[in-house]
Amino acid sequence: MNIAIFASGSGSNFEAMKRAADKGLLSGKISLLICDKPGALVESRAEGHGVPVVSLSPKTFSSKADYEAELLRELKKYDISFLVLAGYMRLVGPTLLDAFEGRIVNIHPSLLPSFKGLDAIGQALDFGVKVTGVTVHVVDAGMDTGPILAQESVTIEPGDTRDDVEKKIREVEHRLYPKTVEQMLQHLQGV
Repeated sequence: MNIAIFASGSGSNFEAMKRAADKGLLSGKISLLICDKPGALVESRAEGHGVPVVSLSPKTFSSKADYEAELLRELKKYDISFLVLAGYMRLVGPTLLDAFEGRIVNIHPSLLPSFKGLDAIGQALDFGVKVTGVTVHVVDAGMDTGPILAQESVTIEPGDTRDDVEKKIREVEHRLYPKTVEQMLQHLQGV
């Protein structure tokens, strides 16, 4: 099964997913990176692994539908059948949702349904919670509202800085996301 990873930033979850694939822990192949921010660090990470990169800014398209139609054309070129959002900072629209129904997953740095949307770690710190975490979910039309596949908690200790919490979250993400993606791939392949 060919996988495309969608990312907008540095690509630490891309790296974790690629490491898992290289170790044989994923039954799919990471065949493409889609990046919506040309020049983002994730692009050079993908190129370093020999993964093709499609870098398209939505700002260069007249509508979200046109942008996603172009993405769909690119995904078809690589025979992609599963999408992994890894720090992709856009809502997925109907064009991709219809084409990949039930085959798009996202990772979010909170225990959903708490702290949806942008800056979930900042929201958790501002609210003063003692426990936050990571959620992997199927993507639907809402923001972080799809069916939850996996969650793992992270304790916020007294004195933890934002950097401390981000580090704890990343450690969980890099372990939980590949494992959950593999479970989803197995399910989709009827294994």
